[in-house]
Amino acid sequence: MTVLVVAAAVYGLVIGSFLNVVIHRVPQRLSIVRPPSSCPGCGSPIANRDNIPVVSWLALRGRCRSCAMRISVRYPAVEALTAGLFVLVALRFGWSWSLPAELAFVGGLVALAFCDLDRLVLPKRIVYPTAGLVGAGLILAAGVQGSWHRLAIAVLCAAIAFVAFFALHMASPRSLGFGDVRLAPVIGLALGWLGPRYVVFGFLSANLLGVVIGLSLIAAKRTSRKTAMPYGVFLAMGAVLAVPLGGLIHYGL
Repeated sequence: MTVLVVAAAVYGLVIGSFLNVVIHRVPQRLSIVRPPSSCPGCGSPIANRDNIPVVSWLALRGRCRSCAMRISVRYPAVEALTAGLFVLVALRFGWSWSLPAELAFVGGLVALAFCDLDRLVLPKRIVYPTAGLVGAGLILAAGVQGSWHRLAIAVLCAAIAFVAFFALHMASPRSLGFGDVRLAPVIGLALGWLGPRYVVFGFLSANLLGVVIGLSLIAAKRTSRKTAMPYGVFLAMGAVLAVPLGGLIHYGL
């Protein structure tokens, strides 16, 4: 298990570094491949030695090597968060065939949450690849393990989540964007693999977090009731919490 945890942490740091590029470029419809990463201040390309997740930021004391422009702490924070979540998922699933699918799910949630936080958007260019990776990973796991019934439940959970969110969107498009509708079945699929109770826990947690955080911000006068809230952030938080805690719900299913 120690080897798995270390591998998950290192892999999470690397993926987190990639997610920083995705979060910055995809909402702007820019390529995530070209041009290579560079300093937004002086335009100098970032050398390989300065592109080591977390370590390089600490070594440079949060500044560009060329022009000393400050580098946002958000970059190492995303890398560390992704690594931490990957370790959490690795501990939850162990050396299982479903582990790759769930890692892809959590990585996609990180990217989507920050995109929604920054721009109130859940890009299709992130949602669809995440759905594809999760779906392919779970099909592989079901085929190897013979868990077709489990996969069927996950697909059913995804379908129910989509129908429910689509109905809410049609009833009030201003309250629920279609990006949330696209994300809902991905959450239903990934959590549904664990069981319906995990899906219920994930969506209930998302709404509870949204209410508590929203009311807290209003009370602190940091926002108002008319301010649009990044619901995708709460969906991601609820889904992540459901992975280790969703089994606490018992309702006879």
